[in-house]
Amino acid sequence: MTHPTANDLWNDDLAPTTAAQRTWRWYHFAALWVGMVMCIPAYTLSASLVEAGMSGWQAVMTVFLANAIVLVPMLLIGHAGAKYGIPYAVLARTSFGTGGAKLPALMRAIVACGWYGIQTWFGGSMIYTLLGVMQGAPIGGEPLAWLGINLAQLLCFLAFWAIQLYFVVHGMESIRQLETWTAPLKIAICFVLLWWVHDKAGGFGPLLEQRSQFVPGGPRAGQFWSTFWPSLTAMIGFWATLALNIPDFTRFARSQRDQVVGQTVGLPLPMGLLAALAVIVTSATVVLYGKALWDPVDLASRMTGIAVLVALIVLLVDTVSVNLAANLVGPAYDFSALAPRRISYRGGGYLTAGLALVMMPWKILESTQNYIMTWLVGYSALLGPIAGVLVVDYYLVRKTRLEVDQLYRHDGIYSYGNGWNNAALAAFALGVLPNIPGFLNAAFPASFPDVGEVFKTIYTYAWFVGVAIAAVVYGLMMKGRGAR
Repeated sequence: MTHPTANDLWNDDLAPTTAAQRTWRWYHFAALWVGMVMCIPAYTLSASLVEAGMSGWQAVMTVFLANAIVLVPMLLIGHAGAKYGIPYAVLARTSFGTGGAKLPALMRAIVACGWYGIQTWFGGSMIYTLLGVMQGAPIGGEPLAWLGINLAQLLCFLAFWAIQLYFVVHGMESIRQLETWTAPLKIAICFVLLWWVHDKAGGFGPLLEQRSQFVPGGPRAGQFWSTFWPSLTAMIGFWATLALNIPDFTRFARSQRDQVVGQTVGLPLPMGLLAALAVIVTSATVVLYGKALWDPVDLASRMTGIAVLVALIVLLVDTVSVNLAANLVGPAYDFSALAPRRISYRGGGYLTAGLALVMMPWKILESTQNYIMTWLVGYSALLGPIAGVLVVDYYLVRKTRLEVDQLYRHDGIYSYGNGWNNAALAAFALGVLPNIPGFLNAAFPASFPDVGEVFKTIYTYAWFVGVAIAAVVYGLMMKGRGAR
């Protein structure tokens, strides 16, 4: 039995033979990343590092370093997608087993549902702001006691949720086309925004000259590393979901060169540039409005004339493209893998959108503590061990050699007898375990106030700890089994 290769899944053309054709292939991956990088959560997360005490350039370098680090597992895991044309949920069967793969698929899917809801909330907030600007006064009223948001905010959230259903219905190709054509637009808008703030503020503002608060004599002297490490972990956590399900995209690549060059060009550099943009624009807002505005939606609402409409429409398109590419494709495949005969790819998309509604994403965003230490660092503690297992299994145990037809057999070599690989389960559990006390303290400080400093420190490095422990445990338990 033969399985379709990535070439077959892309289209029916022969492999590209010209430099122009090869450039166009990896452009799709670069465009995918540029499209996903240029998003509101990435902008606000970058800007929050300055608010936490870093200088502008410390914040930019932290973001760049985090993305350079997370690029490594992305390239390693993405190799299998490009080589064998398989998505993440199928690749996980080689290590977790044909039945056990449902665990990492479910972990990844639940996190993506949360992100889908967060991005949908941002999109709804833009509609809410736009309506307020058009009316000339804020809309809404008193918050609904059982939700914590007002009726107008809820309706705008639901409206944006409904807009995205079009792309859920029309599938993967519509999402790929949206990302391909909106990426250049987003880059152009960034330069327009830089020109606008420079023109209005007569420069780029005082924050660029602001020193780090961690220098001797500063308000947070000597506290740089205690801020840097959780920030770095949070930044890695920001892309930890895609570090796992990257085969869902690279399976359509024509070659390893396409996925490697596309991701390398498309992730670290654009993310670093977005961080610089966030710092520069926020710096200029101090001059324009007398205070730092870290939220681009808030900034757009303060513009005048046609600029308000254009800015908010661009942000809306941006949020749709990012949300669908980053937070719909992966969980749609994952939910389908849980019950292939009952849940199609489109059905998985519907399930993702439905769960995003009930997760009430505005609760996650209520505070920086919730967003960074509970949400970003918390789920990186879950996904890091899975990444460690996948990389060790594919490169050290399998030597990148897979029997693809066996991945679709319940009684094949990847079933491990009962469908579950105990080595992967043990590695996952041991990778997560050390981070649980720190997570409980961060998420429920009143209920778990006595967690030791050691566990709090371990949780600061949650993703790194999970990857390392799971990789070592799995490697030792699978030693000698060899590629099959």
